[in-house]
Amino acid sequence: MAPRFRVDADLEFSLMEPSGGKTSGTMQAAGTEVKVTLNSMDPALGQRMPSLQQLRPLAKTLAEQGLTVLVEGPQGLIASLGAVRAGRAQRLMTRSPHIRLGNLRTVAPWARRGRSKEGGMTLLPPETPLPLLPTVKRRIVRRVTTTHHTRGSGRPRLIFVQDSATWDGQVPREFNLTGERMSIGSGPSADLQLAGLEPIHAEIVHNERDEYVVVRHGEVTGSFGPADSSVLRTGARIQMGKWCLAYFREEFADHGRPFGGRSGGEFAYQKPQLDPRTGLLERDGSSGVS
Repeated sequence: MAPRFRVDADLEFSLMEPSGGKTSGTMQAAGTEVKVTLNSMDPALGQRMPSLQQLRPLAKTLAEQGLTVLVEGPQGLIASLGAVRAGRAQRLMTRSPHIRLGNLRTVAPWARRGRSKEGGMTLLPPETPLPLLPTVKRRIVRRVTTTHHTRGSGRPRLIFVQDSATWDGQVPREFNLTGERMSIGSGPSADLQLAGLEPIHAEIVHNERDEYVVVRHGEVTGSFGPADSSVLRTGARIQMGKWCLAYFREEFADHGRPFGGRSGGEFAYQKPQLDPRTGLLERDGSSGVS
């Protein structure tokens, strides 16, 4: 696109702040490029810097007119606006193809000054203070959080697992774990009666830590450890005789690791971790109940 305007200028200017600070500089232009040079970097000027959000419309308008504005300080180029050639990294930082920032040596002082308690702005995006150095700090200590909900919430339940050969296309049968101690077996006193098992083959216990634990009385295998009592996690399978059941609890209420996730990862073994809710050690589901 041919430029619509031509600018010719050779000016000197000075800016007086109410605090008494002074910033001076020059503006020179000959054609479509305007160069603004600042002789000093007064802290008050940094607090007056516009944000990238405010600069984007101006930069777009300058580009449409074929004009370029270069702002330089004592350390070199701070930013170029308008008809510039910004690389992909620059576009990701500024969210505009019409803004190109200078190097860190020139931009960082402005960024630091722009972050004032009075609401001063900065040339850099607020999401990433130093976008060219995103995540080089590795020793970051983060507090363990949880998505744990109220006790017994998340509709804990057992779902009858069927393979493709026996599935009839219907919704699988479910058994809700509504009590504090639910028994599974073939006897008349069992809460969940399944033919072919011992009278009381296993129990699902809701313990004081709001965990659901499978307790073996007969032969029980599944995706958990060999201990007599094992904590259940969402997706765990329980095999008893010909019956295969899967335990599910909505993720927002499932404790998991780290408190709200699922068991797994970390090479399938997870080190004991202090539960801030109870002060007890939270162990991997395969480690049994502590």
